[in-house]
Order: sequence, then C-alpha cells, then structure tokens
Amino acid sequence: MRRALASLPRTVWLLGAISLLNDAASDMIYPLVPLYVASVLMAGPKAIGIIEGVAEATSALLKLFAGVLADRIRRIKPFVVIGYGLAGIARPLIGIATSWLGVLFFRFVDRIGKGLRSAPRDAMLASSVAPEHRGLAYGVHRGMDNAGAVVGPLVAAALLASGMSLQHVFLCAFVPAVFVLLMTLRLKEPAHPPAAPHKRIDWRWTALPSRYRRYLVALGLFTLGNASNMFLLLRANDLGLGASQVTLLWASFSAVAAFASTPFSALSDRIGRKRLILAGWAGYALLYVLLGVVPISPAWLWVLFPAYGLVTAMIEGSERALVADMVPAEAAGTAFGWYYLVTGLLLLPASAIFGTLWENDSPMWAFGLSAAFAVAAGLVLVTGRKDA
Repeated sequence: MRRALASLPRTVWLLGAISLLNDAASDMIYPLVPLYVASVLMAGPKAIGIIEGVAEATSALLKLFAGVLADRIRRIKPFVVIGYGLAGIARPLIGIATSWLGVLFFRFVDRIGKGLRSAPRDAMLASSVAPEHRGLAYGVHRGMDNAGAVVGPLVAAALLASGMSLQHVFLCAFVPAVFVLLMTLRLKEPAHPPAAPHKRIDWRWTALPSRYRRYLVALGLFTLGNASNMFLLLRANDLGLGASQVTLLWASFSAVAAFASTPFSALSDRIGRKRLILAGWAGYALLYVLLGVVPISPAWLWVLFPAYGLVTAMIEGSERALVADMVPAEAAGTAFGWYYLVTGLLLLPASAIFGTLWENDSPMWAFGLSAAFAVAAGLVLVTGRKDA
C-alpha cells in the first residue's frame, strides 16, 4: 500500500490537508454545540434535533444543485473555494448566538457552505485517480478529515482547561478557517472528459442507473437511523461526562477513524465495497444497542466511542467509492449530489424523530430504532445485484 500511497496525485493530498484543517476548525466547536445549547441557552434534545435536521437538509439540497451545476458548467474549483470560505466564516459565529434559533441560523449558513463544496470536491477526487485506487483515495481523504477531528477537540479541551469560555473557543475557530481558504485557492481545476455533443446532464431520479437507485434506497434507510452525532455527545453528557471529557471522547472516536480510514477503504478495492459497507452497518447497529438500549457505566464510553470510529472508517470511504464506481465520469458531480441529497435530506426526520423519542419517551427507544434502520438498510443492500 505504501507504493500506492506514494503514487497518489497532489490533488488528493491537498484536498486531504484542506479537510484536515477544516475539520479541526469544525470539531473545535461541534462537540460543544449540544452542551452550549443545553447548558447556556437552556434548550433540550428536541431543539438540537431541529437545528441539526434543518441545517443538514439544507446542505443536502444544495449538494445536488452544486453537483449538477458543476457537471453542466464543467467547473469544480469555484464551488470548493466558496463552500469552504462560507463555512469558515459562519461556524465560529455560533459563539455569539443568544438563543437556539441563533445557533440554527449559523449552522444553516455553515451547511450552505458544505452543500456547495461536497459533491464537486468528491467528483474532483474521483477524477484524480484510476478506478482501482478510488477506495484508497477516498480513504486517505476521510482519514485526514478525521485527523482534523482529533486535533480540533484536543485544542478545544486545552482552551477550556485554561479557563476560556465556550463562546471564545468558538471564535478561535476563525484561525484555521483562514488557512483553509488560502489552501483552496491553490487547487487546480481538473481535466474534464470531452462533452458529448448536444447532450445535457440529466439529474432526474429516473435517469440514474437502476443499481445506483437501489443503493440510494439502502443509504436512505440507513440515514433514517443515523441521526446527528451530537446525540452521542449528549448521551455521554447524560451519563455524567463534562465538557472537557466529552471533547476528549470525541477526539478518541476521531483518532481511530483517522487511522483506520485509509486501510479499510483500500481493503474495499480488493474485497468489494458492499462487503465492507455491510460489515460497517452491522457494527453500527450493535453499537447503538450498546450505547442506548443496554444500561452501561460511563467507563464503557471510552471503549464504545473508539469502536464507533472503526465502524465509521469502514463506511465512509467505501460508500463514496461505490458511488464513483456506479456512474460514468461525466456525471460524477450529479451522482454525488444525489448521494448527499439522500443522506442529508433524510437527516431532518432522522434527527427530529431521534430527539423527540429521547425527550418524550427515553434514549432506549431512540437508539433502538436507529439500530433497526441500520439492519433494514443492510438487508436491502445484500439482496441487490452482486456487481460491486
């Protein structure tokens, strides 16, 4: 694998470095948002579900739009630059919010940036490597992204330990955001396949390959049980962990995901994407049962969160590589747009249902339903054609 890593082009490493710094900025804030909403703004799980659901649904709609538009105008870099820049400005301003509606607004703007950049960026990655190395490329990108999610919480924990307030920690995220914007300007527009004469990109659901539509159905079912990770952090806080411990717990998850993403995604190049995705979804269901259905002591969280990092590493790169495998290169942006539309738009009901079940019934019902959706998604995927 070392030789394959060394052969990866500059674009893969630069996009990985951008994601590392961007996620460091994001994850200085992300683990603290549910604590800020609950302890400072005095709002509950239902408000967190609405914030995350609305923000991610907005992002999902924009991802399809951005992916289709990038394919049609045959330009990718502007979407990446604007997307990272907009998120970098909006994200730290959560610290000036005086109500959960203010948090919702800044998360909304942050997710607009994510919506503009995600599908074009993944299409850029797909165009940068040969098909037999796609798993490796997406694994490297996800690994560096998750490495940033280790750095961010550690920096936040150190700042909190020094006596800095939550609001000031949020504002410090401006620093890495500036470097992210400068690095995106160094990206080069990739070479695009020759355009077919008089042929427009058809973004409609019916125009997608049938096997890709089935894959999206399975992803949709999994997403309905894959509510915002903020609920995992809220669960840790509910079991007795404080703000600094929660940030370190999130860092442990991200560290495992960062180290495991590249080897697991490269493994999908050899054994097939679906096998690895199925194993990851099964692991997800088991972990959600252990985290929310079975009574556990807080000490178990330091085992289960790193295990969740392994599950995430199995899923993230493989899911994206399978998207690129199933569609022609000239429609990659559109395909990734649909991928993000399905996985993002359904996060609204997923997070709203999860938060409502938690608040009105108990965490057990919320985590149990999520596990059931993961099992159902696996059944749909395993009964599909064995061509990936």
